[in-house]
Amino acid sequence: MRKILIASMAAAAFSLTACSEKTQDAAGETADSMADDAAATGDAMAEGAADAADATAEATADAGNAVEGTVNAAGDAVDAAGDKVAEETAKAEANDK
Repeated sequence: MRKILIASMAAAAFSLTACSEKTQDAAGETADSMADDAAATGDAMAEGAADAADATAEATADAGNAVEGTVNAAGDAVDAAGDKVAEETAKAEANDK
């Protein structure tokens, strides 16, 4: 009976050791998977931030071009108004003579 008990205890210890190794392997694989997922998430976030920065730069350039166009149009309108004032002034001066 004693031999059976010792053999059973040895078998149980061996089973626990094998199970512990499997658990450690599974935990290692889980940790590796988590690290890969974290790296992929970081890469995706970095790419998204770069895309957002590019879009912001493009929108800023477009806005700058729109402002420049508006300023140029306003300048042209002021020039045209100035020409019209000069023309009307010349007509008024001619009428006064």
